[in-house]
Amino acid sequence: MSSEPGKSCRIAVAGAGLIGKRHVQAVDRCDTALVSAIVDPDPAARDFAAAAGCNWYASIAEMLRAGSTDGVIVATPNQMHVDNGLECVRAGVPVLVEKPIADNSASAGQLVDEAARLKVPVLVGHHRRHNPLINAARQQIENGAIGDIVAVHAACWLYKPDDYFNVAWRTRPGAGPVFINLIHDIDLLRHLVGDVVSVQAADSAHARKHEVEDTAAIIVGFANGALGTITVSDSIVAPWSWELTAAENPAYPETGETCYFIGGTRGSLEIPKGKIWSQAGERSWWQPISQTAYDTELKDPLDLQIEHFCKVISGAAQPVVSGLEGLKSLQVIEAIKASARDGRRIDLS
Repeated sequence: MSSEPGKSCRIAVAGAGLIGKRHVQAVDRCDTALVSAIVDPDPAARDFAAAAGCNWYASIAEMLRAGSTDGVIVATPNQMHVDNGLECVRAGVPVLVEKPIADNSASAGQLVDEAARLKVPVLVGHHRRHNPLINAARQQIENGAIGDIVAVHAACWLYKPDDYFNVAWRTRPGAGPVFINLIHDIDLLRHLVGDVVSVQAADSAHARKHEVEDTAAIIVGFANGALGTITVSDSIVAPWSWELTAAENPAYPETGETCYFIGGTRGSLEIPKGKIWSQAGERSWWQPISQTAYDTELKDPLDLQIEHFCKVISGAAQPVVSGLEGLKSLQVIEAIKASARDGRRIDLS
């Protein structure tokens, strides 16, 4: 276990899979945090903990009894998130739960309600909200750069290689790009535009012919009156997805394109390019339109999320993505799935 000066925030990571290991790396890079423990019953996790120089526990209960942590990152399988989160909350330990907060909104609500009752912070790992690209775009919107938002278009088009689906659960209900990928985009659009109050969706399994969709199209209604169109597919060779445009994760090649368009009464915004289209004089389709770019910085949002988690643990900040925010994004995804299944518009308000 690290004992570097200044690293006073002790964080345990539950789940030593791919995302859990990325969290461990992010904690190691943080100036104020250290990995106090790895929690995972897999024997390989014991070796990983030894290599990381920290304690290993087979269960969260065992780790909590040892009392060696200030916060826990839950990076276990989705169906375990609520039980794991409740263990931490009931022990009075703040928790950062990987997205989605749960595999269904009913159980997610139990965690949110219990955390509120006990006044223990729950954060959800929608890490993209911490990206400076998103912070800069939201600042432009709040400063009135594009006026009142009227419409939104978002594309999440990508191609997952065929061997991705050699893991059987990825072809079955509970998987699919709506639940796996689109939940990130929904959360960002809620963060930028506001709460979603209605959805109408259609989906298709035509391209891959799995038990779950490979493509979906959604009309979204926001509380402020704006409308959005969103399309998602894991079967399109294209440069327009957050993964390929934001340069957030070096595993994905950067295309320099845009995946979100937000249109307002005084201008339009391209994200993540950071471009604003507007007219200096009369607003008219007969008049010239110009573009300007605002400055953004590139920082790993996983690192920024850890820094934020430490501030929440210390009481210096409130969660950017609370358990309630994670629940609301999950509820929109569930409504999209239900709308596509039943062929009807669903009101969330």
